[in-house]
Amino acid sequence: MFEHNHENGKDNMNNAQNQGFNETPLDQEPVYNSYSAMRNDEPGSYQQSYYSQPQQSIPGDSKPPKKRRILPKVAAAVAGVMVVSFASIQCYRFIDGNETLSAFFASTNSGVSLTDSSKADSSSAADSSLADDGKNWMNLAASTDTLSTTEVVDKVMPSVVGVASTFSYQSSGFGGWFGAGQSQEQNVSGTGTGIIMSADGYIITNAHVIYESDYGGKASKVSVVLSSDSGYDQTEYEATIVGYDVEADLAVLKIDAKNLVPAEFGDSDKLKVGELAIAIGNPLGFELFGSVTCGIISALNREVTINENTMNLIQTDAAINSGNSGGPLINSSGQVIGINSAKLSSNYSNTTIEGLGFAIPITEAKAIINDLINFGYVTGKPQIGIGAADVSETQSRMYNIPVGVYVSEVYEGGAADQGGIKKGDVIIAVNGETIKTYEELNGIKNKFKAGDKITLTVTRGDQDLDIEIVLQEKKPTAD
Repeated sequence: MFEHNHENGKDNMNNAQNQGFNETPLDQEPVYNSYSAMRNDEPGSYQQSYYSQPQQSIPGDSKPPKKRRILPKVAAAVAGVMVVSFASIQCYRFIDGNETLSAFFASTNSGVSLTDSSKADSSSAADSSLADDGKNWMNLAASTDTLSTTEVVDKVMPSVVGVASTFSYQSSGFGGWFGAGQSQEQNVSGTGTGIIMSADGYIITNAHVIYESDYGGKASKVSVVLSSDSGYDQTEYEATIVGYDVEADLAVLKIDAKNLVPAEFGDSDKLKVGELAIAIGNPLGFELFGSVTCGIISALNREVTINENTMNLIQTDAAINSGNSGGPLINSSGQVIGINSAKLSSNYSNTTIEGLGFAIPITEAKAIINDLINFGYVTGKPQIGIGAADVSETQSRMYNIPVGVYVSEVYEGGAADQGGIKKGDVIIAVNGETIKTYEELNGIKNKFKAGDKITLTVTRGDQDLDIEIVLQEKKPTAD
């Protein structure tokens, strides 16, 4: 699911060594120069012996020993060494005096001469120069005309904020002695990250940071904590929710502050797989405020489905954890190129998944953010105007209806209502393309805009009908 934020041979040898060598049985002739090694692995133990027969002398075939002349041999050996040494010295002098040969042998020598300290120092300086140039993976992943990692962090950190949200919702009572059926108001808090986009206090974050359907929808209270690097020493401000879009997972907040440091935004359309990616956020709360992680762009336009919403996201191996949501994904020029949104995790086994984080491309987010600021919602988004549920294969056989999207509710005045869709209809195709799930229906619908016409094929009783509707603009409902 998505979160919004791995020697038997040694043992056998040891067994053999513990057993030791075999002793020759006392009732057999000893065999000289023999080696016997045993490995005892029950069952099927085995023994291997390797023998070489001893040399034996032949009676009557002995000869008197020869006299050894040692002194002449020693003298010849000494003379040979002197000749070799003299020749070596002359060769060295010849090569050292010839610049071409000297350069050739120097280039093929993999070591450093101990007799030439200046050459060793020169080699050391060259190695130091390479280190200074930063020939490491981060520099290799960076594009041209870029900043160092520390420079990127210094540039962007003042524009990173913390977002704290409080959700109020009604929960059912315990019943019995505690008041049967009475509801109680509960408060739940959560934290995330945001990005300053303007000096006068507009801030971008994820919609799921300030909106949670399981806890009453929109947060009842939102506050923003500024980074100490911004010069405000982690000052906390009450924030207003300007607008949000759950499907795009984007929200805009506003605080009453001036002279903030806005982030610089880049062009995510120019990204290439393998480029450097830096994430800044507040994982697991504000105790780890402003944590920095590094990685690369792992993939682009990765289609990911979160809560039945399909999005095309940037994939990165920079660590993104709970609390990083809404924070910036930054390129090597210190520009925000993505808004960190999700991390892949697994609850199905003991498998650990690492290095799978996702961010919303900033180029796609810009139009949505502008609409949220200017209108409070994303304009032009199409809407059919129905409540619906999927019909599975099992339900299809049980109720004798086709697999598709069952219309459980038709909203009055909506596109479906005006077009003639009725409660109980089963949508089986859109513009002639067969669908089986509500997700597939939305996927096709979202290719259009408000005002466009589409044809829905529905099953009503024993008839299949083609009904044309005009898509309406989706507007936020009153909270």
